[in-house]
Amino acid sequence: MTTHRIRVGIDVGGTFTDAVAVDATTLELLGQVKVPTSHHHEDGVAHGIVEALGRLLAETGRAPEDVAFLAHGTTQATNALLEGDVATVGLIGIGAGPAAGLTRKLAALGKLQLAPGKSLPLAYAHVTDPDDAAAVRRAADALVQEGAQVLVATEPFSVDRPEGEQAVVAAARSAGLPLTAAHEITSLYGLHKRTRTAVVNAAILPRMLATADLVDSSITKAGVESPLMVMRCDGGVMSLDEMRRRPLLTVLSGPAAGVAGALMQERISEGVFLETGGTSTDISVVRRGKVAVQHATILGKKSYLNALDVRTVGVGGGSMARIGGGKVTGVGPRSAHIAGLPYACFATLKDLRDAKLTTIRPMAGDPEDYAVLDAAGGRFAITMTCVANAAGRVPEGDFARSDQEVARAAIAPLAEALGVDVATAADRLLDAGTDQVKKVVDTMIRDYRLDKDTALLVGGGGGAASVTPHLAEVSGLEGRIARHSEVISPIGVALALVREQIERTIPGAGQEQILAVRAEAEAAVIAQGAAADGVEVEVTVDPQTSTVRAVATGATELRTQDRAHRADETERLRTAAASLKTDPSQVTVLARTSAHTVYGTDVRRTLRATRHPVRIVDADGVIRLHVPDARVETSRVADAPEVLAKLVRETTSYGDGGVRAPAVRLLLGSRIADLSGVLDPEPLLALARSELESRTADESVVAVLEVRI
Repeated sequence: MTTHRIRVGIDVGGTFTDAVAVDATTLELLGQVKVPTSHHHEDGVAHGIVEALGRLLAETGRAPEDVAFLAHGTTQATNALLEGDVATVGLIGIGAGPAAGLTRKLAALGKLQLAPGKSLPLAYAHVTDPDDAAAVRRAADALVQEGAQVLVATEPFSVDRPEGEQAVVAAARSAGLPLTAAHEITSLYGLHKRTRTAVVNAAILPRMLATADLVDSSITKAGVESPLMVMRCDGGVMSLDEMRRRPLLTVLSGPAAGVAGALMQERISEGVFLETGGTSTDISVVRRGKVAVQHATILGKKSYLNALDVRTVGVGGGSMARIGGGKVTGVGPRSAHIAGLPYACFATLKDLRDAKLTTIRPMAGDPEDYAVLDAAGGRFAITMTCVANAAGRVPEGDFARSDQEVARAAIAPLAEALGVDVATAADRLLDAGTDQVKKVVDTMIRDYRLDKDTALLVGGGGGAASVTPHLAEVSGLEGRIARHSEVISPIGVALALVREQIERTIPGAGQEQILAVRAEAEAAVIAQGAAADGVEVEVTVDPQTSTVRAVATGATELRTQDRAHRADETERLRTAAASLKTDPSQVTVLARTSAHTVYGTDVRRTLRATRHPVRIVDADGVIRLHVPDARVETSRVADAPEVLAKLVRETTSYGDGGVRAPAVRLLLGSRIADLSGVLDPEPLLALARSELESRTADESVVAVLEVRI
């Protein structure tokens, strides 16, 4: 019997390693396993990865050759930096005259603080002439004598003139250590920040190389033929070879896996993802179908590492209630897990017999106001999960669901102390916990200018039900818990797309230079295994910083989803109308492709001004794009360049801020090509032509233009 192939995602956490198998065609979850993370095994975390894979294949009845895609996420790089468990970096500065002064100052990078009392171990050597191979070798040998385990070459202006760093790397190979050039890690201007990013990358390089080799050989021995991918901190995956070059891209990748799962499985196009564990909630944003990223702060300094913009609040499913003076004073940050206490709602009624409410100091330094129950079965913590169950917020079948009668019995002594009924006590505690999360969510909605009418709250993680449902109600936003929320992170790893981001500082960038950056990003993901026909590239040009950025994404195989459910026309219309906040009779179909339908309506703002909001809905009935005011035009690919040129000419604005072309999206087949990051009309049209090149002349193309004011 022929079986569908599977995609495997493995998430290596601090305590457990979770693995899931997803059908490569339908993307449905087939199986999940959990094993202890093997930090102390002689093969390190690689042992746990292979153990999880073996158990997963056995559970799903699949063979190693059935694995079409295998990726893992790991906190190893993050933990190495947090714990100060890094290699000594030998930094070779290059330059003569004024340049020498600039590079010699980089020796101060050895003062970067890792863990308390631990600084980044760094030795510095200087060479005046990078082409003096003998001098470079002497510098490298001196660094080895000082304990260097990895070497980095850096020179001012190496982004534009990399020959000096390349010459030093070539000459220093005789030292027998891993080597990197600063311009290879990031090609943005700024000697100090560029070098700091390269040095931190180098500090974790030897350890990550050893793990990569172990995992790779173990997976190969297990009979898996598909190449191993690794989760990046921006929500995509990269090849193992790319991870060997830039392990820094795995730092902060833990939260990225969860939001990748929400993006791919839950198909969020606009909203906030809340991943709630036992102790904390990670909050991130999806805007117009893309995760929000920013340059990450590492070791207290801004880097050139693009990572998920995630903000963490110390409230989770295990966060303990705090009381004083006959009222609720707070929730958390101490969790029942850290305090070593069981959740009261997962006890039995017999365990809770004769329960008495008291307060404790869970850990040294904590306030003595954390509420616990001393009962026949021992001491139990009153947690966010307990009160969510008592309030009926945890749906049937949820990972955090408990016996409702037990949950209410657990809250009863607290309710009595507060002088209220159980339902009111539960709501007060939920208010106290979710208020901290709500403040951050409100800030992120404001920071990213999300449309509150369409923004969705999606909860993931084992503790999702303790936060998301109540927060959705008090904030007035639509909310839901992700399917299989307790394994949303490994699902995200399994479904993630290959991703590469190329950034260049190009003052006055012309269309040829912009297209070259785009081509470089596209080639990079194809080289890592992405199917060429499915690669999408988003280009952004920032005129203020002269930065050209191209983000390419693609699947390792052309995925065709044979889903059991496809939304019919009526369902898609209702979805669009609900999002547009109008009656379906007021909604018009503006355009169609094989994969998308464009719906619009008219909203009169004044007697003379009318807005034309648009929603693009896919075949599953999911809104893929919200545009508050747009112009929509359908043409053939053969005619599209001329049609687009006319539309862009008519909708480009001119003012004190310069020329501002419209934000353009093109619907081509199953794709939405996002060209909204380009403000200059000529490069915009050049990018549009590049998107059309591989299409047949008679194919339909839909242009959605959003005028910038």
